[in-house]
Amino acid sequence: MIYFDNSATTKPLPEVLDSYQKVAGELFGNPSSVHSFGGQVERLMQQSRHQAAQLLGVEAQEVIFTSGGTEGNNMAIKGIAFMHQSRGKHIITSEIEHPSVLEAFRALETLGFEVTYIDVNKEGKVDPQSVEDALRKDTILVSIMSVNNELGTVQPVKEIGSKLKHYPKVFFHVDHVQGLGKIHMPIMESGVDLCTVSGHKIHGLKGSGALIIRKNVSLFPLLHGGDQELERRAGTENLPANVAFVKALRLILEKQKHSGDHLSQIHQYIRSELKKMEQVVINSPEDSAPHIINFSIPGFKPEVVIHSLGEKEIYISTKSACSSREPEVSAVLKACNLDYERTSSALRVSLSYQNTKEEAATFIEALEKTIEQLKETMRR
Repeated sequence: MIYFDNSATTKPLPEVLDSYQKVAGELFGNPSSVHSFGGQVERLMQQSRHQAAQLLGVEAQEVIFTSGGTEGNNMAIKGIAFMHQSRGKHIITSEIEHPSVLEAFRALETLGFEVTYIDVNKEGKVDPQSVEDALRKDTILVSIMSVNNELGTVQPVKEIGSKLKHYPKVFFHVDHVQGLGKIHMPIMESGVDLCTVSGHKIHGLKGSGALIIRKNVSLFPLLHGGDQELERRAGTENLPANVAFVKALRLILEKQKHSGDHLSQIHQYIRSELKKMEQVVINSPEDSAPHIINFSIPGFKPEVVIHSLGEKEIYISTKSACSSREPEVSAVLKACNLDYERTSSALRVSLSYQNTKEEAATFIEALEKTIEQLKETMRR
């Protein structure tokens, strides 16, 4: 099997699964229990929080463990909106955010919040100046992703954060789910107030992740109950998943440090080979993140290409794994003002550090054959 759908989810690493199983089987106690076994579990919880903070370059009290990207994004966006709505109800995001961000903003619109959706250029990039131009006296939140999940476009997070530093009452949230372990984005130096990360995109487990909340930021909790997660997120902690997430986080950051060139080389190889195919149009920008390549084959239905490759046990995707409001068209590519031929035939290859150049070569060969077979079918 050749798995090139890593932006949808990744295969958990054996070390991560071992960590989960060991903690789930041996340290199953409730960290809130007052007995010594509960205390032992609580110490491991705090150790995990400190390790995550150290790896992410933040303080331990700024790490809140979550169930993943969707919860983290909703917690950040709605939490800021509900807590600070007395100061203003204007919030800003881009047109190409992940559905867990866009739908959160749309939900807030039904509650009286006013949203400005920032346009992007043909490469899916946000202009930092357009963000600043959209600010108003009643603006309380800006939410921009670090890496687009379909195009791989790397957003100018640091530049946006630099501009927002002049507006201390505006909070800056970054959905860093696709960027973690792939691009360099220091949270503190980028002026980010809230940052969402997810476990299952970095060879961790589904249902794990974290939201980084700078210590000067207050937000309304989505879950009420006990005082778990520093009174930010009620509910008995999922310690096995949290420990597994921290293990995956450490391993992906090591891979980024030592194997970044390997990933970039595979990316460049696939890109250069796709350029040679006259039917293919590449949609991802030249300076995209090293793990995502989006391309279109105008005139061909992407599902047909995907199923044909799937018969050879080569797995790629179309659009985001999360549903679109327009099933036949990529909403992200449409926001980039690309024509219907490209938006309706887009395909995405998303890599991991486990992929190889040999797999890439096999994929290219299979894609060429698939295109020829489909052209032959159309000629009949």
